[in-house]
Amino acid sequence: MNILVTGGAGFIGSNLCEYLLKKGNKVRCLDNFSTGKPENVLPLLRDYPDRFELVVGDIRNIEDCKKAVEGMEYVLHEAALGSVPRSIKDPITTDRVNIGGFLNMLVAARDAGIKRFVFAASSSTYGDSKTLPKVEDVIGKPLSPYAVTKYVNELYADVFARTYGMEYIGLRYFNVFGRRQDPNGAYAAVIPLFVKKFMNHESPNINGDGEYSRDFTYIDNVIQMNMLALTTANPDAVNQIYNTAYGERTTLNQLVDALKEYLSEYDPEIANIEATHGPNRVGDIPHSLANVDKAKELLGYNPEFSMKEGLKEAVKWYWDNLK
Repeated sequence: MNILVTGGAGFIGSNLCEYLLKKGNKVRCLDNFSTGKPENVLPLLRDYPDRFELVVGDIRNIEDCKKAVEGMEYVLHEAALGSVPRSIKDPITTDRVNIGGFLNMLVAARDAGIKRFVFAASSSTYGDSKTLPKVEDVIGKPLSPYAVTKYVNELYADVFARTYGMEYIGLRYFNVFGRRQDPNGAYAAVIPLFVKKFMNHESPNINGDGEYSRDFTYIDNVIQMNMLALTTANPDAVNQIYNTAYGERTTLNQLVDALKEYLSEYDPEIANIEATHGPNRVGDIPHSLANVDKAKELLGYNPEFSMKEGLKEAVKWYWDNLK
């Protein structure tokens, strides 16, 4: 297959590019390196010179989008500005990238006759809904500008399917983690941030009392979902939104305990480091837990890695690559 991965130099995107290339596909990566990193894709340029192409461009530019989809059959749209706090600090840029850029990609994909448009949606769409576990058809009001943008993506995709006959599948990611997730920067995700703190013998800071919970989802489960979305021949599975998670809830306190356990195998002193606590973060959903029955039924999803199994793999990767 000829597949465009937008945001292909990012954490999730680069893992998708690597997997697709290993399976023999031709892959084009579109990235502007605002959050993605050249070092995530340079090895792919070296190892797959005939099947991997890097296009430096911005989804906010429609011409870049049109150039990127030329000759492609499928799109995995991962490009976005993540982070709830970033969207609260700068809602305009988040809107322009996540909504304007998304619309540009939909238009470019429509005009190029792309067979299927698979995109990264978000569990933030559930907003203030108190229902647990989260089921795709029951959402609340968004709690951040980021959540608004990701919900609008779902609405736009559905309109393009109805109006132009496009095929889409949206994957609501739940707190994805794993190899190549960046521990640096103001908006680093919690797992790589805490790993880095522990490795530096520093106390990680938990927002709130640590009893907020998340459905932490290992990268290989996310890759599986993208591949199923890309290749499913089930007509009932297309033009749908799916939770992309493991289906297990972990509190931040439990996460810290697990990280200390796994990291202390490499450095016993880490077992004695205690976390600190600060105020809850504005815009955070208190609890997140996915029901993945729809993905199992329609796509044949079977997540291989529990949070703890994935965390062991991630910790090993960080230890090998951050030291």
